[in-house]
Amino acid sequence: MKKFLLTLLVFFGFNQSNVIADNASNTNAFSFSFESIEGGDLNLDQYKGKALLVVNTASLCGFTGQYEGLQTLWENYKDKGLVVIGVPANNFKSQEPGNDGEIKEFCETTFGIDFPMTSKVSVKGDDAHPFYKWLVTQSAGTPKWNFHKYLIAPDGSFNKSFTSLTKPMSGSLVKAVEKILPNN
Repeated sequence: MKKFLLTLLVFFGFNQSNVIADNASNTNAFSFSFESIEGGDLNLDQYKGKALLVVNTASLCGFTGQYEGLQTLWENYKDKGLVVIGVPANNFKSQEPGNDGEIKEFCETTFGIDFPMTSKVSVKGDDAHPFYKWLVTQSAGTPKWNFHKYLIAPDGSFNKSFTSLTKPMSGSLVKAVEKILPNN
C-alpha cells in the first residue's frame, strides 16, 4: 500500500522531499510527543491552545530547588492556560542518573510535583529528542544546563527561552507567561 501511494505521488509530480519539506514547515510544538514518566504517551497536541513551559530537569543539580518554583508557577497559572512540563535529562554531568520510577518518586515526595513529566530523554546532541531538535530550528538553541526553560505559545510556536539562572517565579519569566496566556 505504501509503495502504491508513493507511486501515485511521483505520478502526480510530487516527490518525497516535497512532502517532508511541507511537513517540516507545518511543524510546531504540538507536533511532538514524549513518553510520560508514568508510561504511555504524552502527546503535546493535547495542550493545543495552552501555553507550555518545557523544562529539562535533573535531581542532583544545584538548580534542583527550582522544582519548587515550577510547581508554584503551575499551581498559579494552570487554570489560566499554562502547562508546565518537566523533561528529566542526564546530559549535564550525569545529574539525573535515576530511572523514571526513582525520578517520579523524588519529585513527588521532595517537591510535591504534580505537573506532567516525561520519561528521561536526551536534550542535546545527535540523540536529542525530536522536540529539542525542533527548538534548534526555531533559533531557540540547545539547553546549556539543567533547568533551561522554553516557553511555547498557545499556537505551538516557540516564544522565548530562559537559562537555568532564571528562577521559575522571577519577574521576567512570570511576565512572559502572563503575556501569552490564553485565559488571562
